[in-house]
Amino acid sequence: MNRIILIALISFFGLNGNAQENQAFTSLKIGNLQSTNTLEKGTFCTTISHRFGTIKGGVNTFFGLDYGNTKFQFLYGITDVFQISLSRESVRKTIGGALKWGLMSQTNGAQINLSAYSTINANTELSKEVYPKMLFYDRLSYTTQLIASRAFTNKFSFELAPTFVRQNLVHEPFQLHNQWACGLGGRYKIANHIELIMDYVMNFSRAPESIYNDPLTLGVNFETERHVFQVLLSNAQSTNEPGFISNAEGSWLDGEIYLGFNLVRTFKR
Repeated sequence: MNRIILIALISFFGLNGNAQENQAFTSLKIGNLQSTNTLEKGTFCTTISHRFGTIKGGVNTFFGLDYGNTKFQFLYGITDVFQISLSRESVRKTIGGALKWGLMSQTNGAQINLSAYSTINANTELSKEVYPKMLFYDRLSYTTQLIASRAFTNKFSFELAPTFVRQNLVHEPFQLHNQWACGLGGRYKIANHIELIMDYVMNFSRAPESIYNDPLTLGVNFETERHVFQVLLSNAQSTNEPGFISNAEGSWLDGEIYLGFNLVRTFKR
């Protein structure tokens, strides 16, 4: 796997792309993984991310449609390269805030697109009755990413995202407080406004007895002038970075897969 990362890095910095598109990706997220895209100054965006229950439940749960996790997120472009966001997700009743900076752009003559992303999440589901000594600090988790992408052609883009996750409250020996990971993602355009998308995160800091898995997400991206609609399959039900990177509870091999979608609506000034 380390060889794959090395080859990808060499490709990023060693090849000359001929892409003519403004950005490597059409949305702010590939599927679960953040892309290098940022909102333009003054642009407001709302996203609805939904993941049903696992399809492994079969007809008894209508292949997961009886259950679900919903996340609402509101984003705003402070400048053309800096955005802020606020979100609320059903899983763990999580409230999150995030910042993203666009550091480098292929359209400005750089070899790659480069962004930095940071988010803080609060688990409001934790109960004082269960954790009587819990402080507010214990509810928090954090993720920081340096995201590099490249549009190799008008059809194909690829991304790497070295990642650090911190969870203040963990269940030992199944989790570690500090975790290092690397995200991989890509898209391939198969028709006008239709793309195949994929992202995967390798967590290098799994506890020896971890019950969680690395998240793999596959999907199809449909784009209109103001909307992006993504249909996804993933082994993670949470869409927050600490959630899906650290706590992906499903297994593709065991059929524990969550059907879901992301709906993105952009309002330009």
